[in-house]
Amino acid sequence: MVVLVTGSNGQLGQALQSVAGNYPSIDFVFCNSSQLDITNLEQCRAVFNQFKPNFCINAAAYTAVDKAENEPEKAFDINTNGAENLAIVCKELDTILLHISTDFVFDAHFLNGSAYYDRELRLPLKSKLGLLETDVPFPAGVYGLTKLQGEQAIQSTWEKHFIIRTSWIYSEFGNNFMKTMLRLASERESLSVVKDQIGTPTYAVDLANALMNIISHAELVEASIFGIYNFSNEGQCSWYEFAKEIFIRKEIKIDLKPIPTSAYPTPAKRPGYSVLDKTKIKAIFGLTINNWEDSLSICLSKI
Repeated sequence: MVVLVTGSNGQLGQALQSVAGNYPSIDFVFCNSSQLDITNLEQCRAVFNQFKPNFCINAAAYTAVDKAENEPEKAFDINTNGAENLAIVCKELDTILLHISTDFVFDAHFLNGSAYYDRELRLPLKSKLGLLETDVPFPAGVYGLTKLQGEQAIQSTWEKHFIIRTSWIYSEFGNNFMKTMLRLASERESLSVVKDQIGTPTYAVDLANALMNIISHAELVEASIFGIYNFSNEGQCSWYEFAKEIFIRKEIKIDLKPIPTSAYPTPAKRPGYSVLDKTKIKAIFGLTINNWEDSLSICLSKI
């Protein structure tokens, strides 16, 4: 079995490389953006025809959320056109596509025109388990819109796909919130972190193993189980609580102050609530998912 991974230099790409040794029966082909530019259809065809993968994991994306507001064409080219190009070549070679999407496809303050998130109870109004795969997306910014359009391009092009929506990815690899907090704590005596955006941190290695679990269950793959799935770690927190837990577990003393989103304006709007319901992926693939605090401890032990 051959598994081709795009975006190999990113967090998820590096996480997949870190777990690849656990799957000796699989031949992995890791491609960075210079080896495989997903915006170039002919290059996609050439690479796919060379390696003839059974599965493709698309971990390539334009993820500079704020910068995307000023570079919509570039974000669209990678997140939408790139996703469509991969779907086209996957269809040509009968390759199953696993595409990584995001909680940013939702502006979860409002869903279908009605209030979705109860800020006082810190619970979604529809489900205590979080956003469902069937909830109607409503992106608030360019990044979320281009990722949603990428999902739609795949859905209209190639039926053999798994679209995995995830949130708040961090790891020992690359740049992310956890590593930023650790860096800032070494430079400052106090920090202010947003307290009213609620979601779930996702350890990239856990996501990598979830993707490999799907691939390892290839015998289960049939038309009825293709589609959209949610994956994150279990539980929920605010960015402030996430930062607080990082400092507690690393025994870092710092003056950490909770602030509202309004006190930290950004070019792109963030979802106020983006906890994802994982019932579907757990039921179909038999996944047991770590609580976010437990995975954070594992990750911090590797720093």
